[in-house]
Amino acid sequence: MAALLLRHVGRHCLRAHFSPQLCIRNAIPLGTTAKEGMEWFWNKNIMGSNRPVSPHITIYSWSLPMAMSICHSGTGIALSAGVSLFGMSALLLPGNFESYLELVKSLCLGPALIHTAKFALVFPLMYHT
Repeated sequence: MAALLLRHVGRHCLRAHFSPQLCIRNAIPLGTTAKEGMEWFWNKNIMGSNRPVSPHITIYSWSLPMAMSICHSGTGIALSAGVSLFGMSALLLPGNFESYLELVKSLCLGPALIHTAKFALVFPLMYHT
């Protein structure tokens, strides 16, 4: 069976090689070209209607899950940046952690500013976990 199929395909290839008219006689011309079809599509869908190609971001209304997702991404970026900066500063700056803590204490900052700074440090960790 396989030998007969191979023989048939071989004969067809030989005929096509010696007389290319056999391949061409089965070809039929297309009614339209791809460019004409593309122009028809764009004229029908884009030019005929007065609407944008894609919706603008302003069509979306803010929702709680969207805002929480954006805050989650923002706190993740802030945590990554904070940990990286703390690690780099611990390696590169002279002195130790206690000396910098004493420097902050010597500035005599008010309690409102201290609590705000503590909240700004803890909020990303609290929200992100």
